[in-house]
Amino acid sequence: MTPPQTIAVLGLGRMGTAIATRLAETGADVTGWTRSGGPRSDGPRSDGPQKGRTGEGRPREDRAPGGFATVPDAKEAVAGADVVLLALFDGAACREVLDAVDGALRADAVVVNTATIAPDEAAALARRPGPAYVHAPVLGSVPAVAAGALTFLAAAEEPAALDRVRPVLEALGTVRSVDGAATAAALKLVANHSLAGAVLALRDALHQADALGLPRDRALDVLERGRLGGLVAGKRPYLLDGPPPATAEFTVGALAKDLALLAEASRLPLRGGTAPFGTPGAASDADIAVAATAPAVPDALLAPLRAYARGHATGDPRHFREAFLPTAHIEGIRDSAFVTWPLDEYCALFQGRPAPDEATRSRRVDTVDVHGTVATATMTLRHGPDTFTDVFLLVRTGDTWRIANKAYHRHPAADAASSSAR
Repeated sequence: MTPPQTIAVLGLGRMGTAIATRLAETGADVTGWTRSGGPRSDGPRSDGPQKGRTGEGRPREDRAPGGFATVPDAKEAVAGADVVLLALFDGAACREVLDAVDGALRADAVVVNTATIAPDEAAALARRPGPAYVHAPVLGSVPAVAAGALTFLAAAEEPAALDRVRPVLEALGTVRSVDGAATAAALKLVANHSLAGAVLALRDALHQADALGLPRDRALDVLERGRLGGLVAGKRPYLLDGPPPATAEFTVGALAKDLALLAEASRLPLRGGTAPFGTPGAASDADIAVAATAPAVPDALLAPLRAYARGHATGDPRHFREAFLPTAHIEGIRDSAFVTWPLDEYCALFQGRPAPDEATRSRRVDTVDVHGTVATATMTLRHGPDTFTDVFLLVRTGDTWRIANKAYHRHPAADAASSSAR
């Protein structure tokens, strides 16, 4: 079954241009429009005005190398279109473009929105008066479009509307019907959260491999055979210390936007927030491969944590003064009561010598998350029968990091009478 003959693609970024090109290759009559006035510089571009086709309600057009026409006005693009496909960045752009074409859409047209937006935004757009509406965010990026391998999470208030556009979507991939636009939007955000987790897992695995002195290509060989295989295979050219992709398949800015939408919708925390995808020195339109190759935690940030560990190892309070700001407090639950020590009182708990069982004790840094000039970190300490989780707030002044505050949790121990100084 072939797609309807007349399709308007509104938004000619990476995905929009790839979608318009793919649909034109199926023989559909495709017209594209973008708010920037032409296809993106990193996608197919118009070579300039050409003699275009004319028809009822259709202006003279430019023709992009991808085989589809482009016009300078959104209303011109949708004139006479059976299907209007939105390939836009966010909910605000979707509302703006739909407002711009209001009154120009055919009454029997179907609007298909592929944008990644918040669930409440998707539900509101689905309730707008006007032509039939299908919310259909996609799983997959530009290579999947070219291969016809996208997955659409498609929801329509009117089942007949989805039936009408199904041939168009199936020319691009597969269609999974979803109950409700909000559900479709939420599923897409959850999927992108899993991608963010995979990028961070890959970044952490590469940092560990580097710390162990493993050759990068050997580490990638092993990772490609594991659960991160697809991501490693797709990004391998850039993970071998190569330059970032000239044309991003999925940008750090877009992923950061999607994670922020998810956090706002779910009201649950995300791992590290969106900070890992605000990679210092990386433009928001850089490929997510840049986040996977972000530098490891700098030694300047680890320095106060290491000084703190030395304080426990030696019992010498001078190391704690090196680690903490003078205004720091150390807080937690001790003997079922909340305690808070200013730094001077905390240092007075240590006598300048190691604990008798120091040889059996251990300390490790578990997590570090950087948010500009502040950071959080956690550390696990095994002191005799006791295990502690320390949570730190760190602040950077100039090039120096110091611990501003520490809170700790003492895990149940076999010997409840143990009273190690914390």
